[in-house]
Amino acid sequence: MARINSSLKPFETDAFHNGKFIKVTDADVKGKWSVFFFYPADFTFVCPTELEDLADNYEAFQKLGVEIYSVSTDKHFTHKAWHDTSPAISKIKYVMLGDPTAHIARNFDVYIEEAGVADRGTFLIDPEGKIQYIEITAGSVGRSAAELLAKIEAAQYVASHPGEVCPAKWKEGGKTLTPSLDLVGKI
Repeated sequence: MARINSSLKPFETDAFHNGKFIKVTDADVKGKWSVFFFYPADFTFVCPTELEDLADNYEAFQKLGVEIYSVSTDKHFTHKAWHDTSPAISKIKYVMLGDPTAHIARNFDVYIEEAGVADRGTFLIDPEGKIQYIEITAGSVGRSAAELLAKIEAAQYVASHPGEVCPAKWKEGGKTLTPSLDLVGKI
């Protein structure tokens, strides 16, 4: 099962990115912060709203040094067709991974066997290839890029400031905590 601090499992797949078909492997992901953004299927209803939200905020992810990999069990050809026909999806500049065998979805434990699609799962991977954040929602509940950006900022902060933790509602530049015996029962 995919858990916090578990390692990214090996994969190789075809993807659609900036008008081209490319190969992507787990080795391509290591060394930088990455988001794996699983969604059920192309040409659906909630999915394009989420992917467009990511596209609209992609520059903010890039400023944080984060690459986005959207993933569905569709083929890379389908991603291209969707990109070519949907105004929302045509905004996408991040990598769209094809996962027709569900190998990647199974690696992250988000594959729904009886439906043949992935759950709505979000995974933040650190530069060492370890999972630092997981969110899985019901198929009818869309996710927010702004909320994801806030989680990434917090994860990056604590990664670069060992011994500090980010409290609820923490924003960049806000007060952090240093866990100690002195804080027990005083928060």
